Amino acid sequence: MAFSFKNMIRKAALSDLDIIYKLTQSCARAMIAKGIYQWNEHYPKRERFEKDIQLQELYVFEKDAVIIGIIVLTEIMDDEYIRIEWLTKNDNNLYIHRLAVDPEYWGKGYAQQLMDFAESYARKNNYESVRLDTFSQNTRNQKFYETRGYQRLGNIYFPKQSEFPFYCYELIL
Repeated sequence: MAFSFKNMIRKAALSDLDIIYKLTQSCARAMIAKGIYQWNEHYPKRERFEKDIQLQELYVFEKDAVIIGIIVLTEIMDDEYIRIEWLTKNDNNLYIHRLAVDPEYWGKGYAQQLMDFAESYARKNNYESVRLDTFSQNTRNQKFYETRGYQRLGNIYFPKQSEFPFYCYELIL
């Protein structure tokens, strides 16, 4: 009888930290190679992922027992988001951060599966909406979210990452 692995999304463990960090460094290099200066030496840092894991907000996507993607799901609204005119009240929302798929697996639908997981999680837990931001110079990501029904609402800035804005998006559930 043959044993086969499958795709699985689970909460990250501290033992996953090195793999997660290497994966996001690969993503940063691949984006920079495409002229997208979204992630750099300032973001995301290893310590950020460690905190995400401790808060139990970081999930990993495993394909055949290998971590190929990550996503952070949190109820915590970053200060940068306060000035955005969201479509819903600020008291029952799920925020997505640090969605990443290993560049070797780009274009194969794994980011879609991570987003399906996040939106399903939000519905099961009765959140009113899902909110996120994406880099203004990453038109592929903008199309990705807009195709899923997210509405672009306003701009925020992360000066350590880029002089260009990040666009905020919301999906009402």
